[in-house]
Amino acid sequence: MQCKHHPDRKATHICSSCNAPLCEDCAEEIRVGVYSCFQCAMLHSVSAVGTGLTEKQAKAVEKRAKKKKKWGPFQYFLTVSSTLILVMWMVIIFGGQKAPEKSGVVLERGKANRVLLFLVDGALKRYAHYEGNRYPDTLTDLVPQYLQMRKDQTQILGRLSYIKVPGTGYELSIANPRTGDMSLILTPKGVKYAQPSGGESS
Repeated sequence: MQCKHHPDRKATHICSSCNAPLCEDCAEEIRVGVYSCFQCAMLHSVSAVGTGLTEKQAKAVEKRAKKKKKWGPFQYFLTVSSTLILVMWMVIIFGGQKAPEKSGVVLERGKANRVLLFLVDGALKRYAHYEGNRYPDTLTDLVPQYLQMRKDQTQILGRLSYIKVPGTGYELSIANPRTGDMSLILTPKGVKYAQPSGGESS
C-alpha cells in the first residue's frame, strides 16, 4: 500500500480518522501508537480545545451557583476597591492614552506582523510537504487547508511580501517594515537578514 500524499513511498501507518495510508513523514502521532494525517490531527486538536473550554465553562457556572450568597457590606467594599485598583492600573499602563481596540489578541503592529510572518512560513512548508515540494503562486492558495483563516480575512496577507523563486522556493518578508527595523527574509533554507530600511546599518 502506498502513501496517500507520496505515491512513491510505502505506507507505514493508517490515519485513525479517515483511514488514509500514510508514510513516516506524513503520519502525525496524536497518542502513543495512534497516528493521524495532518488534516485530521488539526481537526482533532481544534475539537479537543473546544470540548475542554465547554466543560470548563459548565463547571465554572455550576461552581458559582453553589457559592452564590447574599452580598453584605464587605462584598460591596471589595468590589468597589477592586474596580478602583483596576482603573488605576489601566491609567498607569496606558498613560491616559486610548486603550487598544478589542480585536481578539492585542499586539503591537510590528510584533503582529512578525507572528503572521512565521505562521505563513510554516504554512508554506506544510504546503510543499504535501504538494510534492511545490510552492503556491499566491499566499491565498494556502487558505484554508494549510493556513487556518477565513476567506474574508485574507486581506491581512497583504502585510507580507511573497516572491516565488524558481529553483530555490520562495522569499517571504514583511511588506513595509518600519524605518530602522532589520528586515527578516524567510526562505526554505532558513532566515536571511537585510539591512534596515532607512537609518544606519547595524
